[in-house]
Amino acid sequence: MNIKDILEQKLAEVILNVYQLKDIKLEIQENKTEFEGDFTIVTFPLVKQLKKNPESIGVELGEGLTTQTELLESFNVVKGFLNVKVKNQFFVDQFRTVSEQFSNVEKKNATVMVEYSSPNTNKPLHLGHIRNNLLGFSVAQILKEAGYDVIKSQIINDRGIHICKSMLAWEKFGKGETPNAETKGDKFVGNYYVKFDQEYKKEIAELIANGSTEDQAKKEAPLIKEAQQMLLDWENGDEKVRNLWAEMNSWVYEGFNQTYKRLGVDFDQVQYESNTYILGKDLIQEGLDKGVLYQKEDGSVWCDLTDEGLDEKLLLRSDGTSVYMTQDLGTAVERFKENNIQKLIYTVGNEQDYHFQVLFKILGKLGYSWANHLYHLSYGMVELPEGKMKSREGTVVDADDLMQEMYETAKTKSQELGKLETLSPEEKESSYETVGLGALKYFMLKVDPKKKMLFNPAESIEFNGNTGPFIQYTYARIQSLIAKANYEHKDIAEVSLNEFEKELIVLLANYKTVVEKAAELLSPALVANYVYDLVKSYNSFYQSNVILKLEDEDLKQFRLNLSEATGKTIQKSLSLLGIGTVNRM
Repeated sequence: MNIKDILEQKLAEVILNVYQLKDIKLEIQENKTEFEGDFTIVTFPLVKQLKKNPESIGVELGEGLTTQTELLESFNVVKGFLNVKVKNQFFVDQFRTVSEQFSNVEKKNATVMVEYSSPNTNKPLHLGHIRNNLLGFSVAQILKEAGYDVIKSQIINDRGIHICKSMLAWEKFGKGETPNAETKGDKFVGNYYVKFDQEYKKEIAELIANGSTEDQAKKEAPLIKEAQQMLLDWENGDEKVRNLWAEMNSWVYEGFNQTYKRLGVDFDQVQYESNTYILGKDLIQEGLDKGVLYQKEDGSVWCDLTDEGLDEKLLLRSDGTSVYMTQDLGTAVERFKENNIQKLIYTVGNEQDYHFQVLFKILGKLGYSWANHLYHLSYGMVELPEGKMKSREGTVVDADDLMQEMYETAKTKSQELGKLETLSPEEKESSYETVGLGALKYFMLKVDPKKKMLFNPAESIEFNGNTGPFIQYTYARIQSLIAKANYEHKDIAEVSLNEFEKELIVLLANYKTVVEKAAELLSPALVANYVYDLVKSYNSFYQSNVILKLEDEDLKQFRLNLSEATGKTIQKSLSLLGIGTVNRM
């Protein structure tokens, strides 16, 4: 329990003793004012209940905390705000427990599955996938740190009309070529997805020129009809189509795995829609038998959700082919059948909000009680200064290209600073990679997931401000300090602390509370902004206090202990964001 929690608990006891009021929680803030005190207690919520002015309430609570607890050294009241100064020894004692935060993780006895990435096998990963992967992976790390067992999962969209478009374009225009050293498999296949769109548009334009409407042309263009037939052939198990599908997908998976490795994300389970869509079809019959779903005259199957404030949802087309919803139903059922999980989190962009509302409602109607434990981690899209990206038009920011750009920028910046000259070439390369990708990850994760974000690579790599490199640089500074001091940890029982040291201890002790809150809200942004605040506090402490040249050995040891604990907390917090650290920058 940190000092703030202890103060909150003692304050509740005093309020009960003095006013006989139960379950009253007053707001406690860290004191940033010019008035003396470590914390400020806001007394105004008690004014109406007690019919007293806030100043007298502040005095009574201050006196109560002083006489009834061992916490306070002094207090003062300013306009109803009670400023309290906690005894020095409480901070010293609190600091001793800081290092235990990482080893004593209280298990929740619950397993959570986190789904993220879930790409299509018709194109490489792009900037939007990067936010998705980093968000899902970080949420999984945070949940683990909060005591949950976690299964990291992805469902690969490896079938459907979009996949057939790439296959058909390769068949028609590929002339038998295959991926090579210059072109990763996922990019190679993605190029044919773009090629399909280009040729399809030509056919549409030709049909319109010959008198068709645009809608007619889009439906009657030979390429789209061939792609639709290919999908039917695939679902009917046509050997030639299936073999081409398997080969092209294998090229893509090899490319994906290279991207995941460099991005630093991984998965415990992988599912494929080509397997789960059949399960979804089985559920359709189950829903028809239960009267939850209904069939139209053309043979298509629907779910009527108008009573739920939604609409009627197509689940099976008239030609018997499934839609995304069908596949997602099957996948969800399979996951709960195969795993002992208590919660399933889908990391998917906010353009799919409605889809997940419908999915969860249908599963509930089908009688699956666990439908109440499904959660859509909806996040805002990533945009560039020039606007949205479009895969089929080839205007996306490729994930591999972006990672390479971040690496190159970090390399240039580091060489300008000239602080890595004594490192080996391998150590330098590792440092550029860690800093470059750290900049990318931090920039993505410091923003609340629900917010749309504008990605600015140049801003993300700055060595000052709320950036990954600024935080990594502070960690490196601490490692340099510890090395110069020939540091060995030794507990110091008593030492007189100043405001910089107290503030740092309060922040260090707040680590677990932040992790719990981030796990509850599924927001890595809370961890990112916590570690930024911690770094700012440490830099203030570092600039305002002598350490290595101190004559007081106990105080010197304590400040080195404080530095070491800060370094460990920075490193641990960054690891929850999937970000590494370097000892030199």
